Amino acid sequence: FPQCDNAKGLKAFYDAIKYGPNHLMVFGGVCATVTSIIAESLKGWNLVQLSFAATTPELADKKKYPYFFRTVPSDNAVNPAILKLLKHYHWKRVGTLTQDVQRFSEVRNDLTGVLYGEDIEISDTESFSNDPCTSVKKLKGNDVRIILGQFDEEMAVKVFCCAYDEEMYGSKYQWIIPGWYENLWWESWINSSQCLSKNLLAAMEGYIGVDFEPLSSNTNKTISGRTPQQYEKEYNAKRGDGQSSKFHGYAYDGIWVIARTLQRAMNYLNSTKKHQKIEDFNYTNHKLGKIFLDAMNETRFFGVTGEVVFRNGERMGTIKFTQFQEQKEVKVGEYNAVHDQLVIINNSIRFQGLEPPKDKTIIQEELRKISLPLYSILSALTILGMIMASAFLFFNIKNRNQKLIKMSSPYMNNLIILGGMLSYASIFLFGLDGSFVSEKTFETLCTVRTWILTVGYTTAFGAMFAKTWRVHAIFKNVKMKKKIIKDQKLLGIVGGMLLIDLCILICWQVVDPLRRTVEKYNMEPDPAGRDISIRPILEHCENTHMTIWLGIVYAYKGLLMLFGCFLAWETRNVSIPALNDSKYIGMSVYNVGIMCIIGAAVSFLTRDQPNVQFCIVALVIIFCSTITLCLVFVPKLITLRTNPDAATQNRRFQFTQNQKKEDSKTSTSVTSVNQASTSRLEGLQSENHRLRMKITELDKDLEEVTMQLQDTPEKTTYIKQNHYQDLNDILSIRNFTDGKDGEKAILKNHLDQNPPAQWGSSDPSRTSKDPIEDINSPEHIQRRLSLQLPILHHAYLPSIGGVDASCASPCVSPSASPRHRHVPPSFRVMVSGL
Repeated sequence: FPQCDNAKGLKAFYDAIKYGPNHLMVFGGVCATVTSIIAESLKGWNLVQLSFAATTPELADKKKYPYFFRTVPSDNAVNPAILKLLKHYHWKRVGTLTQDVQRFSEVRNDLTGVLYGEDIEISDTESFSNDPCTSVKKLKGNDVRIILGQFDEEMAVKVFCCAYDEEMYGSKYQWIIPGWYENLWWESWINSSQCLSKNLLAAMEGYIGVDFEPLSSNTNKTISGRTPQQYEKEYNAKRGDGQSSKFHGYAYDGIWVIARTLQRAMNYLNSTKKHQKIEDFNYTNHKLGKIFLDAMNETRFFGVTGEVVFRNGERMGTIKFTQFQEQKEVKVGEYNAVHDQLVIINNSIRFQGLEPPKDKTIIQEELRKISLPLYSILSALTILGMIMASAFLFFNIKNRNQKLIKMSSPYMNNLIILGGMLSYASIFLFGLDGSFVSEKTFETLCTVRTWILTVGYTTAFGAMFAKTWRVHAIFKNVKMKKKIIKDQKLLGIVGGMLLIDLCILICWQVVDPLRRTVEKYNMEPDPAGRDISIRPILEHCENTHMTIWLGIVYAYKGLLMLFGCFLAWETRNVSIPALNDSKYIGMSVYNVGIMCIIGAAVSFLTRDQPNVQFCIVALVIIFCSTITLCLVFVPKLITLRTNPDAATQNRRFQFTQNQKKEDSKTSTSVTSVNQASTSRLEGLQSENHRLRMKITELDKDLEEVTMQLQDTPEKTTYIKQNHYQDLNDILSIRNFTDGKDGEKAILKNHLDQNPPAQWGSSDPSRTSKDPIEDINSPEHIQRRLSLQLPILHHAYLPSIGGVDASCASPCVSPSASPRHRHVPPSFRVMVSGL
């Protein structure tokens, strides 16, 4: 049919029917449009048409073209071959890219039907008219790795240019396109694209082309007695310099199909004994037309294009696979449609990577787990810490009767050690994740480790808080000077804290228990360079209202921590041998508070990095527990080893033998009072020194007054009033001493019975009646001084070693001035020589 013109082709067919001889069959039809018109009208003339070049899928419709056959496989014949290739490489997810032309759309639609039900997913279907870049970008966005393309050579150049721009080539992608393009097809269209030739070739490298096989590769002899190779050699020799067509083998086999069909029809007619011949055929003889149709459909032989077999008029031929390798197409395999068999030639397919591309981005979920070496190192440090805590516990129990240990509350020390050991134990549980335990066990650990750490923290910190509170109560609250603070009360404080913790934890567990949750993060490239993506997942212990529960716990612990830090700051300057670890407890409170705040903040910020988070949490726990235990117990170890009696010895006062005997018999409450009294005496020592200096100054004034009284008694009325005030100051000075039985009483001043009158004042009535009774008379003044001077001298004799005074219980606040304070009646001054 000249020039693929429908009108000319149809007219030539009608002229041949009308003016030509009686035709038995129609052989030919290259152009799809002309062939389809002729094939649709053949039924009216009972003519069978055999084409050797029409590959359009439309002609496969047997209802519309019942008398049409073709020796060349249809364009749809490549789809079963593609299906076989996909199954061979286990590609189960593909995408299609189709040019908006009927020929390609039909192949794509047939491919969809072929893949349907074969467990192969078409994840994306894209089509384009002129610019394929948008469609290529969508394919990449949908993570399509295996692309099945249907487009001509011109569009193929554009497609691969877009693929290069989108980096959809190389080891991660595989393009499968039509294989019927001309040799070096890209050179004809490279100028119409906007990409460089080297970029285009880089994107094209490795694509697989699919097309029918022009000649069979089998070396067996065909129906003509020649092998396909012999036929090709003879064809080329006769063709000479003429242009070769890839359809010549199908045209050659087509002649043999017609010959075999007519021979089968003749044999059939001879077997019926109806004396009919094929020459009797005419356009109205439907019986002979049906015989020709059935004979062609049953024709089967081995031709130069392979085994010739028809199935519903379609040729079951051989499909070849070629791959673009180093700027040339290389045959890598073939598919035999008759036997449904795929053969890859000596593994000749070259993939850009070490293995065939994946049909999608393989997402491998990888649990972010704690490193085993890190867990081992931190566990070893934790074990060392627990051994140290056990050693401290043994030391504390063994020496619990030593005054050094006894006065620092050994029971509270035991609680500090117990809390530290529980905190150490929680580290082992925090390091156990999904790589060590099952999901159910991990969920149980979520609750257990929370309980252990909370109870351990409260036990250790509560004990330190209680001891700090006792120190603060003794030295900062003067109203509690006579109140006894026993260890039982401190234990009650720690028990109250634990009770609050238990209430919170029980409510948490019952109302909203902790569960195992998995958090997925963004995909990451494989560090080993494999064609996979790593999606990190991380296990967490969470619940529905995690923020609320943590807020309650942090608020409670935070208030206690702030109050503990306040007490530690208030007692920072207290350093008493009887309460020898008060300052260390304060340091421990600071240590725990600061490290907990830092650890909680950093742990929250690194929740997506389990190794960093576990390392920080473990180091914070180890650091806090170790520093706390060392601050509390190392000084005791050093003191007990170097000077066991240092805590019980007073640097300025010596207890009498009777006091020591009584101390050994006193109860815990008396010991607490003695401890407080001793501490207050230290505060009084500085005040005593100041008073001694003032006594020395006043002594000079007393001597001057005495001289005046002895020499000029009549001048006593002129003594300054402030001299007497100084005498009153002297008389207000008290020294303390301990009696054998511990009783304390204040010295009854002689002036209490004879109260002195203010100098310079007089009673007019008494003066007028009896001048001798005037209290300001020289006689009265001399009498009072004779009694008061010995008392004053004995009062400050301790400054020169004359009196040994000590205190057995607290006096008054150290900050109170002796001049303005009232001395309680529980003290007395021992004065000799009265």
